[in-house]
Amino acid sequence: MIFPETKAFVRFLILSCAVLFAAESGLAQESSSKSVANSAPNEIATAGGPSAALKAVLSAACSQNQTEFVRFLTARNKEAFSRMTPVARIALMKRFVLLNQPGKPSASANPAGRPILRCQTPDVTTEMQIGGADVRENIAFLPMELREVTDTTGASIHQVTMGLVREDGEWKLLSLGVLFLDLPALEVEWDAEQMDTAEEGALEAMKKVALAVEAYRNKYSHLPESLAKLGPPLHGAANGEAAGLVDSELANGMKNGYGIRYVVVGASTLGAPAKYEVAATPQQYGRTGLRSFFRDSSGGLHAADRQGAVGGVTDPKVE
Repeated sequence: MIFPETKAFVRFLILSCAVLFAAESGLAQESSSKSVANSAPNEIATAGGPSAALKAVLSAACSQNQTEFVRFLTARNKEAFSRMTPVARIALMKRFVLLNQPGKPSASANPAGRPILRCQTPDVTTEMQIGGADVRENIAFLPMELREVTDTTGASIHQVTMGLVREDGEWKLLSLGVLFLDLPALEVEWDAEQMDTAEEGALEAMKKVALAVEAYRNKYSHLPESLAKLGPPLHGAANGEAAGLVDSELANGMKNGYGIRYVVVGASTLGAPAKYEVAATPQQYGRTGLRSFFRDSSGGLHAADRQGAVGGVTDPKVE
């Protein structure tokens, strides 16, 4: 499915317009008016040219290759990208190819020699055609058309102009359409949105653990000694050592930026009277979450801002 434009994306667009216009105005004063939009394709798509750089960016975004993608960020944006959560990094790369899933990129050229990049996923394949570059000294703008390969009506076509800037002799991303890539300015907003999502995910993860523990107890007549006992087996059928009741990430005590802890309460794990507690704590306080969550031995859920510490039974209850 082609990636939808969320409310956050629209806010990103509005905020970035003003920044971009100011930035382009300043950059234009340093640039000449010489345009090479009509230059020969083989001059523009050279190994170090803006067209080649954009093709590499789109390829990295298609496969969600963070190591390759970061090569084409300016120094300031590269630093901010390193501080972003893994979920936010993936979300940013999705903006460039409008796809939810990582895909397999493949490059070709049209009859005029302009680069074409296809991004193939299990559900859909998109095609991005890069037009001629308008280069003004250290700034380049390239038109790009993105469409679904199977679309014969033109309904899926998106047209956007990509901006690149030459930094230390290499072409780096300047803008995605009118979206100026000023990642530090958007970190606070993105972190807040990511934290809301992560906190909701932490509560869901705790509920999944509780359901899995009860399913384990019903089948094996005792509580699992650890989360690992609830995870998928490496080989063969599920058993008491690997019951296959939660995914491997949750079995390792992690989920969406939260650390998940499971503790048996008391000396015995046998039978229905045995009790347990579950806690979810942000792995990076202030970035992956603010609140710590706690499930007490009676099944009550609690939440509080513990500054990254583990929650407890004295914290306010979650309805």
